[in-house]
Amino acid sequence: MQQDDIQSFLERFFTAAHCPIVERSDGHIRVQLTVEMDKQLMNRPFYWHYVERIGAIGEPLQLSLITKRSIHEKKGEHIHFGSPRLHQIFSIAKMNGRFVRLYEQVFERSAALHPWLHTNILLSYECDRKQDRLLSLGIHLISGTIVESFYDVLKEKQWGVTVPDYCFTISPLIKPISGLARLEAFVERLIASETHEWADAARARWEEDLALLKHFYEGIEEKQEEYEKEKEALRQRYEPRIHISIINGGVFYLEAK
Repeated sequence: MQQDDIQSFLERFFTAAHCPIVERSDGHIRVQLTVEMDKQLMNRPFYWHYVERIGAIGEPLQLSLITKRSIHEKKGEHIHFGSPRLHQIFSIAKMNGRFVRLYEQVFERSAALHPWLHTNILLSYECDRKQDRLLSLGIHLISGTIVESFYDVLKEKQWGVTVPDYCFTISPLIKPISGLARLEAFVERLIASETHEWADAARARWEEDLALLKHFYEGIEEKQEEYEKEKEALRQRYEPRIHISIINGGVFYLEAK
């Protein structure tokens, strides 16, 4: 998932949260929040406490989000990987809907529905700078086949919470927990195959600042404790690390093609 895919994710998120999309264009979305989503997103605890205390009907806000830096004619909050608002939405998605089970709605014919495990996985590449990457992965729980950008498959389907008439499900040969372990192993192999120039650049900046620090404290024996503290602070700031976190997922039963 790249920057251009953020709007698609936001539209899915707010639709699932029953927030009507009031306005939509390429790079911009404006939604009418529900009461519950206003409480989770807009940080107005005193307003909602007052409204509920006096028994009044509250008025949820609208939220305007801009996903392309080139958009200037619209008013709204710019949102991108690493922005606090997007991480807030990721957290709400994790809290409200970590796991679902849905069935492709196949009409007017009999069909076998095969189980797929889908997960949205956030990779955070961190040093003194930070970059996020969202993966949408699916694994067929019979053959073990892994598909990247699996949301592109899911978004073309119609879904329901029950098996449609005349259809039947195929029992998985791979348990979801085992499928998840395979996806995690896939992500680890993906990370290992990358060149990670960002990490090399971070280590180079780390060495430069460490050399300056050593030069500053050179010959000052009584400042050894301060030197070690600042040296550790540099390590915490520059040391490259990659955090892997699962945002949400589910088992989706798709018609075999």
